[in-house]
Amino acid sequence: MSFAYPLTGLVTVLTLIVYFWMALNVGKVRTKLNVPAPATSGPDEFMRTLRVHENTMEGLLLFLPALWLFALSSHDLWAAIIGVFYPLGRLLYARGYYEAANKRSLGFTIGIIATGLLILGAAIEMIMSLVNSGM
Repeated sequence: MSFAYPLTGLVTVLTLIVYFWMALNVGKVRTKLNVPAPATSGPDEFMRTLRVHENTMEGLLLFLPALWLFALSSHDLWAAIIGVFYPLGRLLYARGYYEAANKRSLGFTIGIIATGLLILGAAIEMIMSLVNSGM
């Protein structure tokens, strides 16, 4: 049995691995800085690490449906090509934000552009499908 969308699936797995790595970093920094659970505030290093994780979780709510809607309405390859920029952007975002809050912009921008392109592309493909079907 073959999987119909292997490239989009791989981008999804890569994205989840990046998110898992971010979750592990929160626990690592929590332990390092002695911030007991369930505290959500602490030293700046902890707050930046937590925000990377939280902001990525927020972004996943837009990115994953957009990725799959685009793949289903367009093509697996194009969804993966655009979509792979989201986890790569999140890695840059995290590395910058872990260092200093003002170093997060490039990675954030890459991720949000990828998400926006997927949303726009999926919407265009679905509208074109409706128009072509005579609806």
